Amino acid sequence: MEIGNNLKLLRKRLKKSQEEVAQDLNLTRSTYSGYENGVAQPNLESLVAFSDYYKVPIDELVKKNFETYSESEWERLDKGLYADVKGQKLRVLTSVVDQNEEELIEMIPMKASAGYTSGYADPDYLKVLPTFFLPFLSKNKKYRSFPIIGDSMPPVVEGSQVVAEYIQNWMTIRSGTPCIVVTKEEGIVFKVVHNLLDTSQSFQLCSTNTFYKPYLVHANDIIEIWKFVNYISPELPEVRMDDNDISKSIQELQKEIHDLKVALER
Repeated sequence: MEIGNNLKLLRKRLKKSQEEVAQDLNLTRSTYSGYENGVAQPNLESLVAFSDYYKVPIDELVKKNFETYSESEWERLDKGLYADVKGQKLRVLTSVVDQNEEELIEMIPMKASAGYTSGYADPDYLKVLPTFFLPFLSKNKKYRSFPIIGDSMPPVVEGSQVVAEYIQNWMTIRSGTPCIVVTKEEGIVFKVVHNLLDTSQSFQLCSTNTFYKPYLVHANDIIEIWKFVNYISPELPEVRMDDNDISKSIQELQKEIHDLKVALER
């Protein structure tokens, strides 16, 4: 494990002494020094404490070698942002292909959506899902279909399926883009996304139904983001005419009434 040297680098990044960190963590200096020097290995309780103190996930603290980190990676840790928002490290994305090796669109049914956060990269989970193919979509992009629950995103109604494109680099997402956002807490949600990564390392998620208030989700809590492409609905959306359409309809009705009056006067 790289943890000893990682602890030393993190402490120096904060410009703190071993004594100061030990006091902050309610440890003796000799105990903390032993962890840094590799004389002793921290138990799970200590690992959790180090993770909270330095704002670094345990997995990264134990497995990564911080000596190899670039300045941009250190800035990411300084901000408490450990999610790979730029997609520089390839995210594992399992796909299902047909007999011609062409990628199919996996459809996540309503009943299977609850298990998606744990099965999204599991071939055994994906291979039993229904699949389909849309020939007009790009073969160079990855698509998946997600179920819509609730009434927060009209005209997309509950029971619809949203077909979405996988986004590798979250920095490229433009504010106002409808997206499927897969989070650790909520699972699959469909919202209009506003990109706040530069200012708060978060996304603001908004509904088209104004009854629902916008809320923030930190990038660290996001598993995947998929950009809306189209949707399949069990209902025909309500047709609403804009002002120009209404004005045109009134003009046509007035013309028909006028023509009828002229015909009656003959």
